[in-house]
Amino acid sequence: MRRDLYDAAWGGVLALLGLAVAGWAASNYDFGSLRRMGPGFFPVVLGLVLAALGALIAVPALARRGTQRHFAWPETVGVVGSLLIFGLLLNRAGLVPTTALTVLTASAVAPRPGIIWRLVLTVAVTALTWVLFIGGLDMPIPAWPRSL
Repeated sequence: MRRDLYDAAWGGVLALLGLAVAGWAASNYDFGSLRRMGPGFFPVVLGLVLAALGALIAVPALARRGTQRHFAWPETVGVVGSLLIFGLLLNRAGLVPTTALTVLTASAVAPRPGIIWRLVLTVAVTALTWVLFIGGLDMPIPAWPRSL
């Protein structure tokens, strides 16, 4: 039987990455307690959750039959490209245009055709981002390029 090595390998990568993040954060930041959380609490807990999710992907994959899969290069380039766009443009262009461009870039490689749903998704995610981070949390992020 050919095992599902694809899911086992990538689940293992997620688990190891989560353990590495949790270990690094635990050794470099104060953990605190549930009542008074320190700066290391959130990254340690998120790292452990990522490790657990990776194990939930990897362990069952070792017992099931796997199939040959191709690597999704267009989707990978779209997602990584959208993250780079967001990171590079946020302080220069502002939250609203950067979020819109990021969503359009990430959705460009989606298998579903059509521009209407991409535009609706872009408007919805951009509005939600603005409402949450600028309206709700009052974060000091410029919303537009001229508000820098």
